[in-house]
Amino acid sequence: MFPKVPDQHKPNKPLVPNGLGVFYVLASTAYLFLIYFFDVIDVSNGVSPPLTLAVCILFGGFMGLLDDWIDVRWRYKALLPIIAAIPLVSLASKLALRTSISIPFLGTLQLGEYYYFLIIPLLVTIITNTVNQLGGLNGLETVCPAIVLFGLAAISGPYAMLLYGPLAVWLFLAALNFGGKIFVGNTGSFAIGMTLAAFAVISDLKSDLVISVLPYVFNSSLILLTYFFYRTKASATFDGEKLSSDHIRSLVTAITYHRRLTERQVVVVISVLVAVSTSIALLIQWFS
Repeated sequence: MFPKVPDQHKPNKPLVPNGLGVFYVLASTAYLFLIYFFDVIDVSNGVSPPLTLAVCILFGGFMGLLDDWIDVRWRYKALLPIIAAIPLVSLASKLALRTSISIPFLGTLQLGEYYYFLIIPLLVTIITNTVNQLGGLNGLETVCPAIVLFGLAAISGPYAMLLYGPLAVWLFLAALNFGGKIFVGNTGSFAIGMTLAAFAVISDLKSDLVISVLPYVFNSSLILLTYFFYRTKASATFDGEKLSSDHIRSLVTAITYHRRLTERQVVVVISVLVAVSTSIALLIQWFS
């Protein structure tokens, strides 16, 4: 049913089904529609948090599916999430959500109308693309987002109900992906990135999300800077057993720089980094 692609970091490069992130999209949206139908979370001023999150996940999945089909260029792919920010802007404006951002150790920045038309689209675009860029290893594009989802759910109060279904499905896919049985593809990575961004806006946890994804931001910054200045791409060498690199152009190549590590070791190291940044976000939220 699904196209198979070679697992580049396994001996003999076995073929693995790709694009199974579509199950996350379908199951998550069905769950959110049920949440809306049974009025688990109140609808205020004509906007519904479950339906808003469902629309964003559907768009993220469609965008990823489109990329899996026709390999959309980054110049277009980077801007597509702006469209998905429209329902979030509508929800935030109608619910009169807080239009300020708390910056740790610096204070609160008041943004006014700029929050709706600049910050939300920017947040959705950056989060979705940075999550999509950190992948390529079994478990990397599934385990790390699961850690951030757990963290956001822990501090989101009643809105945590929105994540129970999506998180359960994603953990199931993460177990299969970490074991090298499936790939979620761009369909899954874009959908989960959109989930993180949309949920952070809905539950007003924007600063916490930004802190949690700092390893993602670091990875994307390295990739973009080396590409713009040197026109080169990051790549780790696989010798049939372990990964290594002779340059620092991404988070993966920074970890494997002049050292040989197995694929699973690299994924564990990056997952720990994400867990640390997420824990810092939780501590700041609990003690602020």
